[in-house]
Amino acid sequence: MASPLRVVSSGLRRVVGAAVRGLGSAAQEVVLTKERYAVRRLPFGRLREGDVEFFEGVMPGRVVSGEEEVKAFNVDWLKSVRGCSQLVLKPQTTAEVSQVLRYCHERNLAVNPQGGNTGLVGGSVPVFDEIILSTALMNRIISFDKVSGILVCQAGCVLERLTEYLEEQGFIMPLDLGAKGSCHIGGNVATNAGGLRLLRYGSLRGTVLGLEVVLADGSRLDCLGSLRKDNTGYDLKQLFIGSEGTLGVITAVSILCPQKPKAVNVAFLGCQSFAKVLETFTTCRAMLGEILSAYEFMDEKCMELVERHLKLSNPVTGSPFYVLIETSGSNSTHDEEKLNNFLQQAMTSGLVTDGTVATDDKKIKALWSLRERITEALTHDGYVFKYDVSLPVGKLYDLVTDMRARLGQSAKNVVGYGHLGDGNLHLNITAEAYSHSLLDAIEPFVYEWTASCSGSISAEHGLGFKKKQFIEYSKPREAVMLMQRFKAMLDPKGILNPYKTLPSAPGSSTC
Repeated sequence: MASPLRVVSSGLRRVVGAAVRGLGSAAQEVVLTKERYAVRRLPFGRLREGDVEFFEGVMPGRVVSGEEEVKAFNVDWLKSVRGCSQLVLKPQTTAEVSQVLRYCHERNLAVNPQGGNTGLVGGSVPVFDEIILSTALMNRIISFDKVSGILVCQAGCVLERLTEYLEEQGFIMPLDLGAKGSCHIGGNVATNAGGLRLLRYGSLRGTVLGLEVVLADGSRLDCLGSLRKDNTGYDLKQLFIGSEGTLGVITAVSILCPQKPKAVNVAFLGCQSFAKVLETFTTCRAMLGEILSAYEFMDEKCMELVERHLKLSNPVTGSPFYVLIETSGSNSTHDEEKLNNFLQQAMTSGLVTDGTVATDDKKIKALWSLRERITEALTHDGYVFKYDVSLPVGKLYDLVTDMRARLGQSAKNVVGYGHLGDGNLHLNITAEAYSHSLLDAIEPFVYEWTASCSGSISAEHGLGFKKKQFIEYSKPREAVMLMQRFKAMLDPKGILNPYKTLPSAPGSSTC
């Protein structure tokens, strides 16, 4: 039987050779994407047998190699981006992460931090042969204070597990995502994920109180405070929230969690126009006030795909638009009265044509599934071009309308849905297969359109690999240059998640 090191070495040769030739249809798309964006491998070190021996010494039995074994770590959730890493490391402690990064820094080995790999912009998988540093085994809950509601946990804790743990304590996570069953809290923080209830609980920039981070040279930055007020100098944790693993590896998080609401209601309503969706939101916000926790919208194309591909049942049919409204409060009688008053007003004024209300958990989950599983339904419709933008609320759906007119029959479906309460549109375009000509018709038009409205080209998904070269549609050049200076200061060799988030700095070398 061959030794593990020989297996690794032969695996390296096979994978690198396959990367040059192309790894099937999905990988061919990525090779072409690299050419499109003029991305070339930077002069990082190459993996050697001695490196594998070192990592095995640090974390025995938690070094994954071999083409088949690392395959799932190399491909993103959408199966649209594929790297060719030959090694996956699974540390359990911050000390192990520190040892790994110190060694990689000395050897000039590029590292791709990876959480649940649920990202949508190619930020969670390698572009070339970067070593994958998975936080999957860093899943320990360190502490929870029932008085303050502050949770401290390792970065690899799955969001759904944290939610279940907190619910037993009478609390909830301030973040909720469709990918909660797979995503890691460290990845959520690294990408500054927004989610379904930002309208009520705010962004992670407000709820994260502290972070523990390992820097590129292996040094540990302990800012894992649990104070809600700490006005001593620069707020360093904010540098790492939304940095997508390019400035440091988040290993632990301190986060403020709200109490679990005693009464939750969900209304699923049909509207005859987007103007009615907007007016319904204005009325809803005024009448529901402090108990409003989510306001989501989706067009009829979204519902058609959910029904066709996932066989879910839509209880409200025949409307061009749908809204999902959630209330969360402490008094069910009070909340139901406010919701009923709002619904009566919405129906009698013609804002809403039909609807249903859920108060029990089973029906609430069924209604939320109609919204949360749209992304899944889209993947069954063909190749998906995904765009996540922030726009002035009044212009939110205009982009969908203009994109449909622009693409015509060249696209299979153009759909719009998202978090209307915070101006976040998810624009998705499906086609039978990936097409360069279709991508050329979409980009940079979608970014130019967004910039013309003073919007953001990434509301919550980050920039990753797919959007990094478009950052100046949302940020002035001076801001981008300052970001590059931060990157150069904290990661002078550029080994952390290279080719992501920021365009290459002027004068950077390639090989």
